[in-house]
Amino acid sequence: MNIIELLADLQAQHDQTAARAGELRDQIEYLTATLAETEARLADLVTTRKVIAELTPARDEPEQPETSSAYQAIVNAFNQHPDQEFRARELHELLGMPTDEASVNVTRARLGRLTRQGFLTQPGRGRYQKRA
Repeated sequence: MNIIELLADLQAQHDQTAARAGELRDQIEYLTATLAETEARLADLVTTRKVIAELTPARDEPEQPETSSAYQAIVNAFNQHPDQEFRARELHELLGMPTDEASVNVTRARLGRLTRQGFLTQPGRGRYQKRA
């Protein structure tokens, strides 16, 4: 390889590298603009969420009960017997759930939550009934 060929090869490599550098600069410019737009959108979403949270009144309306399987079984039992009052242990017996004290206490907590959510009422101590 002579000097002229070597210089021509170096010039070709220079041109290719310069073109690649230009492409990368264009990509960086595009990604920088896209990142700025995305960060602005994130800021807008944060602001929107804060405004809505501030404007939303306190939760006076009852929430829907949770839909996990244990909650759903309890809700179904009350739906099937809307006029009947249940104690936690009676509910366990009806649903075929374990009647050990720990399991019944978990259900008591769930019944309390369903009461606070407005799905159940507590006509007497330890007794629960579907809200009419």
